[in-house]
Amino acid sequence: MPETTLHLEPPETADAAWCLSAYFAELAVILNGGFDPARAQPVDLEDMRPPKGWFILARIDGQPVGCGLLKRVDAATGEIKRVWTAPNARGQGVGRAVMQELERIARDAGFQRVRLDSNAELAAAQVLYRRLGYQAVPRFNDDPYPTHFYAREL
Repeated sequence: MPETTLHLEPPETADAAWCLSAYFAELAVILNGGFDPARAQPVDLEDMRPPKGWFILARIDGQPVGCGLLKRVDAATGEIKRVWTAPNARGQGVGRAVMQELERIARDAGFQRVRLDSNAELAAAQVLYRRLGYQAVPRFNDDPYPTHFYAREL
């Protein structure tokens, strides 16, 4: 199996933009009612750069195959967003690697917990989150797309 590499990357690079665009396009097809990024909880480019956030890109053989974002909520809490794996790389541990790297960054940043939201249509993602120790929590935002909310103490 090819090795997955993870890199902290500026969100405006071509590979980062490709991953985010592919992620949004996939959500538009999968989610009941589609997906419009303008209606989702906003994430500015500044929220994707330290110290406000950390955007990581996953690559296999130099090609982008996934991404994820850790966004600072407050001194103790980080929020994981935009975790995505390209269809051709699924089943190779990319999503797990991205999540574990984001958690490592969160610990290094001094966060005590991380949280995330998801949609009922993203069943495989929710299985991964539960396997990584995330527990269901009450809704914590007014984004119209998530149906499930999770958190984990670090």
